[in-house]
Amino acid sequence: MLQTYRQIFTPATALFSLTGLVARLPISMVGLGIVLLAEHETGSYGFAGSVSAVALIANACFAIVQGRLIDRLGQSRVLPVVITMWGVGLSLTMASLQAGWPHATTYAFAALTGAFLPSVGSCVRARWSHHLADRPERLHTAFSFEAVGDEAVFLFGPIAVTMLATSVHPSAGLLTALACGLAGTYVFAAQRATEPPAHPRASTSVARAPMPWSAIAPLTLVAAALGVVFGAAEVVTVAFADEQGHRSLAGALLGIWAFGSLLAGVVSGAITWRRGPRARLRIGAFGMMLAAAPLALVPSIPLMAVVLLLGGVAVSPTLIAAMSLAEQVLPPARLTEGMAFIQTGLAVGLAPGAAIAGVVIDHAGASPAYLVCLVGGALALFGALMTRMPALPDSVRPHEHLPVERLA
Repeated sequence: MLQTYRQIFTPATALFSLTGLVARLPISMVGLGIVLLAEHETGSYGFAGSVSAVALIANACFAIVQGRLIDRLGQSRVLPVVITMWGVGLSLTMASLQAGWPHATTYAFAALTGAFLPSVGSCVRARWSHHLADRPERLHTAFSFEAVGDEAVFLFGPIAVTMLATSVHPSAGLLTALACGLAGTYVFAAQRATEPPAHPRASTSVARAPMPWSAIAPLTLVAAALGVVFGAAEVVTVAFADEQGHRSLAGALLGIWAFGSLLAGVVSGAITWRRGPRARLRIGAFGMMLAAAPLALVPSIPLMAVVLLLGGVAVSPTLIAAMSLAEQVLPPARLTEGMAFIQTGLAVGLAPGAAIAGVVIDHAGASPAYLVCLVGGALALFGALMTRMPALPDSVRPHEHLPVERLA
């Protein structure tokens, strides 16, 4: 297994992968950090949630624009600018909350923060695609490793920001996210040797290649459904542990779920698959839906730990297959932009998943609220079944060596 990963890592690839991991930690820290700081300063969870939601909506609206600019101008030119603006926005948001400035001002700064949060995960995957252009059979391993990185970000980020905000200072979590985002992104963008080439609008016909919506739109739905599952599972698992009289075990249960996903991602990356990413996407989405079905019926914490471990096994392979499929259908000139759709879909699904689960918990209890995860799994399967492979000319994907029939 380790030999498979040794084939893709060099000092250069290890450096951009590691710095990319640090740079995308704010994705899982800022929203929760804003909620914790805003609630501490104002005493209102409603206002705190609305500030976080403004940042999330702004990020969803502008992530695609960012991706398009990065494809056209290059990572080294765009990323330092957007991360600087993000740092300014987050600093002003924190200052506004702590100084008690008008709510409208806080909302404006939160929108600035969200709008300029860079999609570093998409940029990392674009670098892997460029670096492994002549060895596409190894790209699955690279994407598997990055999916494991995403899991680690969404597992450790919320835990870190909560511990820092509650044990050190209400703003400590956001300050840590600020430092990680700035340092990680600046160092990542400075690595020019591994940067994929820019594709200015007027340079070639490749830059005007159409977006393969028949694949990207359903894949974005799959990612949003995954976000619903993530958001709902976090909230419901805390409520379930609380109902069982062991609220302190909620983190352990979520850790077991994440461990199942991490393990599956590592193993998946070491396997040479006979089936293409579209088939794996459908199998993974079906597995997620199947694993979510019994959650509402689980009566105890030990059994819940087992069910969550098995359910986590389906998460990473589904995300890996979605990213691999996107890489294969996207033209190079729109690679970062297209992957930004999927990354944004994942982030957009988190809030409604958590919110809907919260409403169900208030009215029916924790166990029935796990049905939200089942609905998310069903949506992911629907998106996977709707995904189509567009016919792309060789000039659009010059580094693709796999025959079209293998992609299914």
